[in-house]
Amino acid sequence: MRILTSLLLFFVLAGSCVKVQAQPAGQSATELAIQYMNTGEWDKAIVYFEKYYNQDPYGAFPNYLKCFTMLKDYEGAEKLIKKHQKKFPGDPSIRIELGTLYETMGDAEKGKKVYSDVVKSLKPDINQINITGSAFMNRQMFSYAEETYVEGRKLLKGAYSFSFELAEAYAQDGKYPEMVSEYIDAMEYNAAMLPNIQTVLQNKIGNDLSGNMSDLIRQALLRKIQKNPNVSVYSELLYWLFLQEKDFESAYIQAKSLDKRLGESGDRLISLGRLCVSNGEYETAVNCFQTVIDKGTDNSNYITAKIELINSVNYKITNKGGYTQADLQKLDQDYASAIGELGKNASTASLLRGRAHLKAFYLHQTQDAIDLLNETIELPNLRTAFIAECKLELADVYVFDGQVWDAALLYGQVDKDFKNDAIGREAKFRNARLSYYMGEFDWAKDQLKVLKAATSQLISNDALSLGLLISDNTNMDTTSDALLMYSRADLLDFQNKDSLSLVTLDSLLKIFPEHSLTDEVWFKKAMIYKNEGKFAEAAKYLQDITDKYPDDILGDDAMYQLACLNEDQLNDKEKAKTLFETFLTKYPGSLFVVDARKHFRALRGDKL
Repeated sequence: MRILTSLLLFFVLAGSCVKVQAQPAGQSATELAIQYMNTGEWDKAIVYFEKYYNQDPYGAFPNYLKCFTMLKDYEGAEKLIKKHQKKFPGDPSIRIELGTLYETMGDAEKGKKVYSDVVKSLKPDINQINITGSAFMNRQMFSYAEETYVEGRKLLKGAYSFSFELAEAYAQDGKYPEMVSEYIDAMEYNAAMLPNIQTVLQNKIGNDLSGNMSDLIRQALLRKIQKNPNVSVYSELLYWLFLQEKDFESAYIQAKSLDKRLGESGDRLISLGRLCVSNGEYETAVNCFQTVIDKGTDNSNYITAKIELINSVNYKITNKGGYTQADLQKLDQDYASAIGELGKNASTASLLRGRAHLKAFYLHQTQDAIDLLNETIELPNLRTAFIAECKLELADVYVFDGQVWDAALLYGQVDKDFKNDAIGREAKFRNARLSYYMGEFDWAKDQLKVLKAATSQLISNDALSLGLLISDNTNMDTTSDALLMYSRADLLDFQNKDSLSLVTLDSLLKIFPEHSLTDEVWFKKAMIYKNEGKFAEAAKYLQDITDKYPDDILGDDAMYQLACLNEDQLNDKEKAKTLFETFLTKYPGSLFVVDARKHFRALRGDKL
């Protein structure tokens, strides 16, 4: 008997020793549970998760439940869920876990009943509804999330709409028309949500690979406007959408309507007109400014619109190409008429500067331009930055007139006075460009290196482009003769001496055949011919670049310009469409992608 007792005592002590060794010293139940789970030892992990659960039910529950399901111990999993539900009766996500378990067990109907009961048992509590919706979303059960938010909206009776939550559920479910409607409907509850809606929709448009998102938004807004013509917030969002798409003509129609409906004084139209000018949409810009002018001389924006209108007509004539001497003379008369009506003062100084540019670079009346700019600089109450801009314009006229030393002096003066400002960097760039025109390539390169670090992206890019042109064509040859000829042609082009520039470029091609500058020469010839209205000749050189130098730095420029020429001037819409389509595939990172896509879709016949 004593022997038997001793043996029993031995086995008890041995068993207790084994249990002690099962949990290594220094490791908690939590650490061991996670360690075994990470190695896939679910039977061992579950022992320690039980201890972990007793210490921290909420923290341990997800992985504790996972152990049961991985071991296919569904009975144990169900007991755990129900036990957890008793501990936290207010958490609807636990019931959703039960439905998920039933589906895992193969009883889909039972699972669906649980989900439906979860939605039906919702209370008019924002927090509970959001927790439930989020629980469904996290499990990618989007249809139940949608039901949750729709039911929540009914329960709260307009106190909270769940528009953003429901819209995101629709987005994840691929129901984009419903998503768009929800975002737009959100403004019914609160018109102040417009900026937030714009931000969200801008993100959706940016991430839309199909290119259909803008169409969905536009169609939904048009339906809303038809049903609620007096609710301006929908028109505001539609106006914003047109701007995102750079559909300036439609934006003008919408801006004009909003201006009239809201009793605005033309501020919106002025801003839109300026945006159109910066995007080369001169016809639409003219319409914007003329609409404001038509409000009458008593309107606070009358003078601004008058000035902007003439300047935009100037850009339209000089930038589109194919203008005649009569066009230039008519524009000069318009300037004279406006200056006569509005007077010479700080408010009209930009008109004076614009007319001076026209006289120098297009009418070749350089002395008149110099006198006019000097007169402008002396006007009282001018901003110092504007005076600097006039000085740069005057320096450009000096370059045009061959007075290079006077030009360099003025550029240097502005550079010194505005050393840390954008206009100072612009002055430094133009001075470097002048050195390049004069064949002083090393000096120009040194100045451009300084500008490469400039904070102004535009100036930095210009400096980089010119710097690359110089370095690429001075390092590879023993002489810089080819670049010297090209810079001379560049200067003649700047001076609007087109015929001389073309002669120089042709000479360069004959003397230096197959030179690295060939594509640059062709592109410059194309732009000169385009400005002269010789569109077929321009197209030929652009086509040469796309055929022979598609991967060079001017490849995307040339194809985009060629497509635009075929669309607008040569009236070959089919070829233009093909070129834009090829462009979008070949140059997805180009700065012209947005505009190219707009042109392509219009040519394809998309409803814009």
